[in-house]
Amino acid sequence: MATNESQRRWRNRNRLVKHQLNVMARKLVHDYLDEIADRFALRGKGEAVTFAAFVTQSMIQQSGFNPEAARLMVLFSEVYHADRDLYSASGLPPLDAV
Repeated sequence: MATNESQRRWRNRNRLVKHQLNVMARKLVHDYLDEIADRFALRGKGEAVTFAAFVTQSMIQQSGFNPEAARLMVLFSEVYHADRDLYSASGLPPLDAV
């Protein structure tokens, strides 16, 4: 185990680039992150999350002057919300209906 001093040095050195992100997500999302990391030569799921945020922000900026990008953003948002609602607890049928 690292000493308190070495942990403090590591935290100080990496404070601007390293933040812990603990996310509970379906296995499918973790599989998507692995695929994104592999496809774009990233260093793992953490960097895949950063890349996804970068791509999303780029699309938002593009949608300001590119009608096709704006259309895609609306489409992606609608499909994501439908998928999220499908897998949420409120999107499941009642137990007596099964």
